[in-house]
Amino acid sequence: MSLIKPETLKGFRDYPPELMMPREKLIDTAKRIYRSYGFAPIDTPALEKSEILAGQGSDETDKQMFRFTDAGGRDVGMRFDLTVPLARFAAQHIGQLGTPFKRYHIATVWRGEKPQRGRYREFMQCDFDTIGTTSIVSDIETALVIFDLMNAIGFDEFTIRVNNRKVLNGLLQKSGLEDRATEVLRAIDKLDKIGPEKVTAEMKVTASASDEQAASILRLSQLNGTNDEILSAVGQMVAGNETGELGVENLRQLVDGVRAVGVDEKNLKLDIGIARGLDYYTGTVFETELGQLPGIGSVCSGGRYDNLASKFTKLELPGIGASLGLDRLLAAQEELGLIEKVRTPAPVFIVYFEKDRLADYLQIAAALRGAGIGAVMYPENKKFDKQLKYADKQGFQVAIIAGSQDFAEQKCQVKNLAQRSQVEVSIADGFESLINQVGEALSH
Repeated sequence: MSLIKPETLKGFRDYPPELMMPREKLIDTAKRIYRSYGFAPIDTPALEKSEILAGQGSDETDKQMFRFTDAGGRDVGMRFDLTVPLARFAAQHIGQLGTPFKRYHIATVWRGEKPQRGRYREFMQCDFDTIGTTSIVSDIETALVIFDLMNAIGFDEFTIRVNNRKVLNGLLQKSGLEDRATEVLRAIDKLDKIGPEKVTAEMKVTASASDEQAASILRLSQLNGTNDEILSAVGQMVAGNETGELGVENLRQLVDGVRAVGVDEKNLKLDIGIARGLDYYTGTVFETELGQLPGIGSVCSGGRYDNLASKFTKLELPGIGASLGLDRLLAAQEELGLIEKVRTPAPVFIVYFEKDRLADYLQIAAALRGAGIGAVMYPENKKFDKQLKYADKQGFQVAIIAGSQDFAEQKCQVKNLAQRSQVEVSIADGFESLINQVGEALSH
């Protein structure tokens, strides 16, 4: 029988321990921040009926959907994000959940798009959403969660770019382009990628916009200055249009809210050029850029989607939320050298030095684990140098070394593998001194 070549599909990737551990660390950080704001975890199936997913994102996401007929003859699709399944979930269960309902959902999604840096066909999203309220408090809170997330993950330079679809819609109404809003917004969303000339050309082709109409939209989307200056300029441009004025007021309240709790303007910036590609956004929209890697794209995006659940229920279920791009963030951390190459979650390595002292080594390991310190004992009685070489390769921080003479004198050696320093510790009266010394070594 011929061997099968072991390889991953294009657009997919494996996660060895040295990548999976920082990935899980990101997830744990996100969970901690989400829970601190009262968001509760949920899960939904990877497969949904295609009719639930189709037409809920955009033409592009419909094309990218992994869609097939299952063994039961049903037309099904793999979720391309976690927001559309949330709409179905909320419509189905909101009677028991009550509103406002705050949830987070961390799970895998699939899109058949062209792979690129930091983007794969299978990736994990890390969402949080508030369902059942149109209050600006939820918009402000969404911005604050993103701010706290980026700080907790450890990025010093980042900018949360904020806009409101109502501002753009108001200008479209004043410009006579309201019936072609989708085409115009999709073109604007490409402004950073293809530039104003190509965006103008696209608006002319897809939305039949005149030169004057395209110019007015671009003037709005290219405003610069402080947040207060942008608010003033936008207010003048949409003056007299109720939708646009409401969007400006919502942005003003959001800016004032985050400012009140100390968020610096360098970390939250109004950008009227943001439209977000998905059609379901209706109000505030967010994109988050890393100052050191702007080219990697947004690492945390989202917005308000007041009409999303209307496909499933007659109840009004407005919502707002965002998604942390775990795999894109992981790629950014790799590129910036922020990931420590460690292959083990346990920091302590116990050298199996004397074969007839197995019980003693097991007792040391058990004592450390009982104190909440992860410990691994090498399973084979191999040469000392070979065991330490393994410990270095796996990224252990501390090694416990005890030979026959050490046990006879009721002591052991605590070796800091990074600093190459070593301390002798007594175990005559138990393992308390050893645990304290290991804890001290791990704190440095």
